[in-house]
Amino acid sequence: MQFKDLQLNKPILKAISAKGYEIPTPIQEQTIPLVLAKKDIIASAQTGTGKTAAFALPILQLLFDKQDASKKGKKIRALVISPTRELALQIEENFATYAKFTNLKSTVIFGGASIEPQKDVLRKGVDILIATPGRLLDLHKQDCINLDYIETLVLDEADLMLDMGFIDDVKKIERLCPKSKQILLFSATMPHKVVELANSILNEPETIDITPSQSTAEGVLQKLYYVGKNNKMELCLHLLRNTIKGDILIFRRTKFGVEKLENMLKKNGYSVDSIHGDKTQKDREAALNKFKNKNVNILIATDVASRGIDISNLDAVINFDIPNVPETYVHRIGRTGRAGNIGASYSFCAADEKTYIKTIEELIGDKIPVEAEHPYPLDPKAKPEVYFKKGTENKKNRKSAGSKKNKKRWY
Repeated sequence: MQFKDLQLNKPILKAISAKGYEIPTPIQEQTIPLVLAKKDIIASAQTGTGKTAAFALPILQLLFDKQDASKKGKKIRALVISPTRELALQIEENFATYAKFTNLKSTVIFGGASIEPQKDVLRKGVDILIATPGRLLDLHKQDCINLDYIETLVLDEADLMLDMGFIDDVKKIERLCPKSKQILLFSATMPHKVVELANSILNEPETIDITPSQSTAEGVLQKLYYVGKNNKMELCLHLLRNTIKGDILIFRRTKFGVEKLENMLKKNGYSVDSIHGDKTQKDREAALNKFKNKNVNILIATDVASRGIDISNLDAVINFDIPNVPETYVHRIGRTGRAGNIGASYSFCAADEKTYIKTIEELIGDKIPVEAEHPYPLDPKAKPEVYFKKGTENKKNRKSAGSKKNKKRWY
């Protein structure tokens, strides 16, 4: 099948052709006809499968076909909700590219940037709005956004959206839109909370599953290191000095962990930068550009901040903290070993992360090779350590942590 077989109009096909695309990906082939048929959709599809075009192309088609030149001023008729600024920017870029030969207008709004320029664009009128939840509700509260004309609502990366605590915002945005709207929900994974959300707001949705085989990339050499949590910093330094070279992406679970590791590596003379949710958009883009331009060779990131950013040709990925969602492991290490290149992943597993490794291995259907020969092996009898953020301890925590059996540490 080719794009011309999907009943898309000439201006959109012209834009697709200008990009050099001829054959739709599986998610595009299945999604585009259903969107054009005005069906609600719940789709399981990861970043990199072409899902943005899967909803952008048919939305542009529907809006183009229903244009009324007699009406003055554009109304927002399609709304795309994205959890992060990076993803929102990429989606808007795609819409602008595919709408190149139409007169449809799109814009993007997100927090961490000046609000006045965003208001100015909205006053001029747009057909498609891409937004992060917080900034959208802020501007709606200021009467800068009218959602009364929304025909299609897209919830992109729904699992990440809920992980970031946007569930109430998403539900509120959905209620602010007309009841008759079409809803398209896309999610890399389908945990219970995403399914529950879909069941509560979608109307007889069509289900699409383009989840790729969860076997890991053949070009990625995987290694697993069992190590005490308090020795992970030392192990990281040891491997960087003796084993891991080139361009390296390191994943940590929290922004505090990102900053702690970044400071330690800088003190030891490494060229490093970081991205996490508390950094401004300008700082995140600067860090990413420094890494892409090889001004630094190590980038440390949280999963939330890194979702959707375009980083290719990595030499290695370090899972400093093991992800508690097994699909995240596949997504992380899939950033290296691309396009026939050889890459490597190094995972540091503490005692309290062993269950995460078990679920990862069940998902990928294979054992991750264990590297036992290193200076900081985990004591086989080690019990999970209890960790609290400074200032969050209380009597209940102290009692559960214990003073003898379990060792309490700050992280």
